[in-house]
Amino acid sequence: MARAKGRTVVAAATVRPAVATRPLGRGRRARVTRTTKETDITVELTVDGRGHADVDTGIPFLNHMLDIFARHGFFDLSVRARGDLDVDQHHTVEDVGLTLGQALREALGDKAGIRRFGDASCPLDEALVTAVVDLSGRPFLAYNLRIKQARVGNFDTELVHDFLLAFSNQVGMTLHLNQVQGRNPHHVIEAGFKALARALDKAKQVDPRVKGVLSTKGSL
Repeated sequence: MARAKGRTVVAAATVRPAVATRPLGRGRRARVTRTTKETDITVELTVDGRGHADVDTGIPFLNHMLDIFARHGFFDLSVRARGDLDVDQHHTVEDVGLTLGQALREALGDKAGIRRFGDASCPLDEALVTAVVDLSGRPFLAYNLRIKQARVGNFDTELVHDFLLAFSNQVGMTLHLNQVQGRNPHHVIEAGFKALARALDKAKQVDPRVKGVLSTKGSL
């Protein structure tokens, strides 16, 4: 991890194993189960969905953000998570990010035919956040949300970074998330999840002009 001009840039992370199955029926789908001494998580994800979410993580604010992610990214998403919330929220939030990221990677498969790149800007009242993604196979996070408040309700706002780090590393995705402006932490975080979802919706789309994968290397 390195810091430059107020941002955090991450190139890699160590990830513990999970069990994935792909596909489930027809279409781009995956189911991933991850069980440790700290958490027990199952994620089912359909890439070409209608934006339906059925989420229970034990953390209401995280449930809300994942519902937003599914709705605005047109994913169908089911999440069941149990974690050591008596300790704190960190293990559950990070491991949900890991499991969701692995499910998206598995569901996308070899990424043949997809547009690969996506970007979106989303406002929420005074907040405006921009997300740019590249489903490149190379994990990289440039996180530039400037959230001064430590909590939204009982949710630790610093865990937004940890969730996105875990998620982008497991997807194998370059993600730049930039706050243009914003004061209310709920608004900033929600605008960020909406922008990420809409950027991913662009990047995951199959483009008939793309033959194989969109890379001069021949693979992603």
